[in-house]
Amino acid sequence: MSDLPATRVTQSEVFQNTGVDYAGPICIKRNIGGRGNQTVKAYVAVFICFSTHAIHLEAVSDMTADAFISTLRRFISRRGRPFQMFSDCGSNFLKASREITEYRDFLQKDPQATVIHEFLASKMITWHFNPPSSPHFGGLWESAVKLMKSHLIRCIGNSILNFEELSTLLTQVEACVNSRPLTPVSSSPEDLSPLTPGHFLIG
Repeated sequence: MSDLPATRVTQSEVFQNTGVDYAGPICIKRNIGGRGNQTVKAYVAVFICFSTHAIHLEAVSDMTADAFISTLRRFISRRGRPFQMFSDCGSNFLKASREITEYRDFLQKDPQATVIHEFLASKMITWHFNPPSSPHFGGLWESAVKLMKSHLIRCIGNSILNFEELSTLLTQVEACVNSRPLTPVSSSPEDLSPLTPGHFLIG
């Protein structure tokens, strides 16, 4: 087994090195002005810190570049500016749903990619894509997506939420996931509480 990348083992601030992926689509309801509700698609942006494994969840309304940049702005405002960001890229996503591959498309193809690249440059953020056909490189954020989905599915069940309800639920799921222990849990009441990602975020 090869060594972990330096970004995974080097001491750094929370979310200084961040992986991101999209999950979804999730069906939500939208009021259409006195004519009832319309079912539309929404997505979840999953950010994960490489050093603490803390996650940050954001509800995203669509797969456009503008929506992604707005999501990234909210993340930076609440968690600070990352130095490096990592995401999957390549043929492994061709097997995914059309909605998810559109996300990779707008990160790589003109004209929308230009808008995103200009924003990243203005924030001095370096973006790294995993090598094509190497999904194992993104194991960290793939596991975060899986963990988030397991909580979200249990909470939603067969219900259809609106965007505000989904956003609120995601913050609760985020808090729950960030309370998971990073160290073995002792059965002795004399021992200290286990360290969690939440300790790095809120103390």
